[in-house]
Amino acid sequence: MRIIAGRHRGRPLHAPRGRDTRPTPDRVRESLFAMLDGMDACAGARVLDLFAGSGSLGLEALSRGAAHVTLVDQGSGPQAAIARSIADLGEETRTRVLGQRAQTAVERLREDGESFDLVFADPPYLLGEDELARLLASLEDLLDGLSALLVVERSVRSPQPDLPDRLEVYREKTYGETRMWLLQLIDQDGAATQDGTAD
Repeated sequence: MRIIAGRHRGRPLHAPRGRDTRPTPDRVRESLFAMLDGMDACAGARVLDLFAGSGSLGLEALSRGAAHVTLVDQGSGPQAAIARSIADLGEETRTRVLGQRAQTAVERLREDGESFDLVFADPPYLLGEDELARLLASLEDLLDGLSALLVVERSVRSPQPDLPDRLEVYREKTYGETRMWLLQLIDQDGAATQDGTAD
């Protein structure tokens, strides 16, 4: 597993041992980031990578111009793998690793007044829909305005997540066995959307 593009293009990433994590396949990651790059979503962004696993999504965003990435995973294996990759890339000053459950980390970040331009949520497929809905509701306050994006990755057999009132689907993409929803805050004032058009 390697960084696909950007300043760290081709650099290897460490993967956690065992089968408890499910790294996003390279072809899916490449397609996702091609879309995000087309939206200029990474440049200068503050990024949150929940259920980070190997950290491949957050570190790819960093390579492509993100200003800072917070990576969250409660597992000791993923934390160790992410720390090794960060050290190899020399990116200690532009990253932070939180070894907590995603919901706990989100609540902590909200209390600290943090905000993010781009959020990745790639929960285990076994995570219940109710638990995912609670997490998405908590994430609303971490999104930094209408231009911020929340990317949710699930199995193609999973239903569309139950969204809180302030979030809507901006785009939905399917890549093989993976389905992704790009979510954004609802524009209640008729301002420009991501593609530059007004509602």
